[in-house]
Amino acid sequence: MDDISTLSQRLATPTLHFVLLTIVTCGVWPLLWLYKKQDIISDTTGMPVFGNLFIIWLTVCFGVGRQLAASASPDLMGYDPTSDTLLALSGLLSLACAVMYIVWAFRARAALRHYALTTFRFDLKMNAFYTVVFNVFYITYCINDLPQALAKHRIIHQQIQTSSDIPSQP
Repeated sequence: MDDISTLSQRLATPTLHFVLLTIVTCGVWPLLWLYKKQDIISDTTGMPVFGNLFIIWLTVCFGVGRQLAASASPDLMGYDPTSDTLLALSGLLSLACAVMYIVWAFRARAALRHYALTTFRFDLKMNAFYTVVFNVFYITYCINDLPQALAKHRIIHQQIQTSSDIPSQP
């Protein structure tokens, strides 16, 4: 039987470090992390998350969206309609990037839940709202929290068994 902390040890990404690196790199770190680490998640869980092509398209949407937003600075001479167009395209690409992150997070969520259920025989509870709002950050948190989730499951499961073994009083 595998050790429950195998996945978090192979990824070696504490959640706080992940958040801080994301802030320092202005959002580039999650893209690099996904490109390097999603194969580890797929191999360990036994369920493919996505291929590298998905991450490349996610990176293209992120990069082009940021570049269009930066190049659409307002001109001091007056109104420029191309600036509005560039900002609209930037907004669409940012929305596409956000949707792709959410889709990836739900796929990874399904892989983690399947891994926990088939390998360790417990249902990993993962909040769908947090998956939408925090996507990759929440997935890294849940990966790092797997040992604690299993310990909690065993405590609850053991208490249920012992309470059902107690004979009822007449």
